[in-house]
Amino acid sequence: MDLVTRYVAAVQRELPENKRDEIGRELSANIMDQLDSLADQQGRLTEADIAAVLKQMGRPRTVAQQFVPPQPLIRLSYMPLYQYTLYMVLGILFPLQVLETTMTWLSSTDMGLVRYLFGLAGGFLNDAIFGFASITAAFWLMSRQPADHSAACNTDWQPMQLPDAGPGWQHISLQDIFTDLATYAFLLVVIWYPVWMPAEQLASLRFIVSDQAHQFLKWASLLAVLGIAASLWQLRQRFWSRQMLLGNIALNLALVIATLTLAASSPLINTEAAQWQAVFNLEQLERSAMFTLIVIAMFPLWEVGRDVIRLRNM
Repeated sequence: MDLVTRYVAAVQRELPENKRDEIGRELSANIMDQLDSLADQQGRLTEADIAAVLKQMGRPRTVAQQFVPPQPLIRLSYMPLYQYTLYMVLGILFPLQVLETTMTWLSSTDMGLVRYLFGLAGGFLNDAIFGFASITAAFWLMSRQPADHSAACNTDWQPMQLPDAGPGWQHISLQDIFTDLATYAFLLVVIWYPVWMPAEQLASLRFIVSDQAHQFLKWASLLAVLGIAASLWQLRQRFWSRQMLLGNIALNLALVIATLTLAASSPLINTEAAQWQAVFNLEQLERSAMFTLIVIAMFPLWEVGRDVIRLRNM
């Protein structure tokens, strides 16, 4: 029975030290019962017969995990909170990284669009890795503490506070909220960059709209502020209500009107932007800018139609 002893010892090595003796005795008795039953059926057992029984039981590590299941990195009861915290932190880091990268882009004289996108992706990746590691480490430490079973039966909520049952679209995803936040933050930085940039850096920028268009954008930046406020409201509620749909329709209609008004105004491009003249003439630039603004206006217009349909179906 040396093979049985070796098998039990291999299982014990995979177990916590305080449980090795007890589980080892239980496992050994279980194996001997199986071998005795097999011996009653076919007589004397060979080492190959014993090895076949042990092989059928499985690898020592697998058997040890059946007695003592491995503890997950994050306790299962913490997983919903862990995921929500992770999404929230990463969602906040993204618009902050958009702000930082956009400010660097606007203040640089040799940073093109490709470098901007690589800088945005690289910066967000670094922040995301640090945030992921920090949150995971915090929840790992929480998971190592003794479980508080009283939390599982708490009664600090009321069923009457549950939202009405409705279609799946009424749940607002965090991805949509933080995408809108990043978009509005980007617009505010692009519109108000003269506030913090020196005059010599402004003169060297490749992105230059006309003074008339820039003044209009400053007035229209109020819509971006309202958009940030609406996104924060959505983040708090996480559920489309009639009031939120009406507010979103009004905001998107205002964005459509502002974008189309800007597209209809002229000039859009600063006539002194000599760097554009080497590739395009001013008329081509104006037409391209106008068409681009019309395409941009289609996105909030689509959201207006979507929310009107949702409002009618509520």
